[in-house]
Amino acid sequence: MTLNLAHGISFADLYSRDGLIKVDAAFQRALGATDQGLAQRLNSSRANPDGVSKKDESALIIELGPHLDRFTATLFDIDAAVEALTESHLELAPIYTMKRQFVQRRAVAAYKADEAVTFGGMAIEIELAGIFGESFSELAFARHVESWQKDEDAHAKSIDAALRYAAWALHSDAGRARNRSGVLFKKPGKLDPQHLVVHAQKDEQQFAADGITSFVIKPEHIRRRKGFALTDEGTDLKGALSEANYCIWCHTQGKDSCSTGLKEKPGADGNAAFKKSAFGVPLAGCPLEEKISEFHTLKAAG
Repeated sequence: MTLNLAHGISFADLYSRDGLIKVDAAFQRALGATDQGLAQRLNSSRANPDGVSKKDESALIIELGPHLDRFTATLFDIDAAVEALTESHLELAPIYTMKRQFVQRRAVAAYKADEAVTFGGMAIEIELAGIFGESFSELAFARHVESWQKDEDAHAKSIDAALRYAAWALHSDAGRARNRSGVLFKKPGKLDPQHLVVHAQKDEQQFAADGITSFVIKPEHIRRRKGFALTDEGTDLKGALSEANYCIWCHTQGKDSCSTGLKEKPGADGNAAFKKSAFGVPLAGCPLEEKISEFHTLKAAG
C-alpha cells in the first residue's frame, strides 16, 4: 500500500533537501492563504535574519506554531488525532491556573501551616465531592473553583472549603501523602545545593563505628531496578504540562535563559559573564540553543 501525503508531496521528499524545499514552499502557500501578513513577516525575517530582535523572533515563532501544527496535521492526514490531542491539553488548563492563583497564593495566605494541619482533609474532600456532584479529582476541583470565583459571594462557603482542603494538602503530612501522585496541590521546594539527594539520611550507626560520614536512602523512597527498566517511570501529559506552566516564559523579555544562559550584570566594559552554580559551573545555557521558553509556551497552549 502506498501512503500519500497532502500538497502533492511524497515520503521520498522528506529525505532530500530538494524535497524539503518543496515542503517549505507548500507551507508558505498554506500560511499565505490563511494569514498573508504573517507570511510576509516570515519572508522578511528570512531575508534579513540579523535584523530581527530576539523578542520579535520569539513572537514570530509563537504565532507560526499553530499554523505549522495544522499544516503538519494536514500533510500526514492526522487532523482528527491532532485536534483531539490539542483538546486534551486545553481540558487540563484549569489545573495550572488554579494551582498558581488559588492553591499557591490564596490558600497559603488564608491558612497557615499550624492551623491547616488540624483540618480533617478527608472529610473536606468528601464534602467537596458532594458539592461537585462528581468524584473528587484535581480537574474537578480546578474546574469548580474556577467557576465559583466568578461569583464569590454566592459560593463563599464552597470556596472556603476548597481553601481549607488546599492548605491541608500543602502543609500536612497526611495531605501531602494523599496528593503525592498529583500536580495541583504542590508548591516549589527549596533547593539546597549541598543536600541535593533529599531522600538520603545520615547513617548514624556506621558513623559511630568508623567515624566516616555515609548516607542511606530512606526505605520508602527506594526504587528497585528490574532488569534494564528505568526506576523513574517519567510522567504523563498532566505532569508534563505542569512543568511547562511552571517555566518562567522569559522570551517575552527578549531572552531565554535556559537556552542562552544566566548572566551577571554587565561590567564597565559592557560585557556580562555567565553566573556560576554553587559548584562553580558556568550556567551557559543549552549548547543546542533550543527555544525552551517558546516551546513551553506553545505546549501549554496545546
